[in-house]
Amino acid sequence: MRWTFGEEPLDETKELAAALRRVTGLALAMESPDPTVRELTRHLVEAERSLRAAMPSSPLPRVGGNAGGDGRVYLDHSRDIGAFNPMFPEYEIVVDGDSASGTVEFPIAYEGPPGLVHGGFLAVFFDSVIQHHNCDVGVAGKTTNLELRYRRPTPLLTPLTFDITRTATADRIESTALLSNDGEVCSEAKMRALAGDRSTLPPVSPRRSVR
Repeated sequence: MRWTFGEEPLDETKELAAALRRVTGLALAMESPDPTVRELTRHLVEAERSLRAAMPSSPLPRVGGNAGGDGRVYLDHSRDIGAFNPMFPEYEIVVDGDSASGTVEFPIAYEGPPGLVHGGFLAVFFDSVIQHHNCDVGVAGKTTNLELRYRRPTPLLTPLTFDITRTATADRIESTALLSNDGEVCSEAKMRALAGDRSTLPPVSPRRSVR
């Protein structure tokens, strides 16, 4: 049984995330000022005003003791976070029990050194795909430790592969993941997480009707 916690994102939110990620990469690569960028910024500022007016009165998520409050809806972060949040990378993953594998390609928005992925985004990536694996297997929980080793520079705009293996006990999950470029390991991660109990999860408020 897949582990989920929170509401599904709206389709329009997914479309926005993908567009923002692509446009950010294009804007970062511009050689000189461009009127399209200025016009886009103007529209975004106008959209910000309109969306802010439609926001709930509290910025806190409606989870746990705040489930009945005036906060915002909490979106499910168990998998595919990059599909609705451009701050997270997108990837493809195939889960086969205690093993998983997949592909990822980092766009310009995640650049650190010239042409290479920023190490901080690699940490976000590993945490995301490992917990995605745990959630698809059906037993997940809070990350307690994440160790990264950078073996080789990780290139941008390059199809990369990753592999994950995990072991689980009654209360702990340990995972090891490798990120590779054409068979050469770029970085590796070891993560420990709690094996959570679904019955102890706090309540999450569903989406509310807009009146």
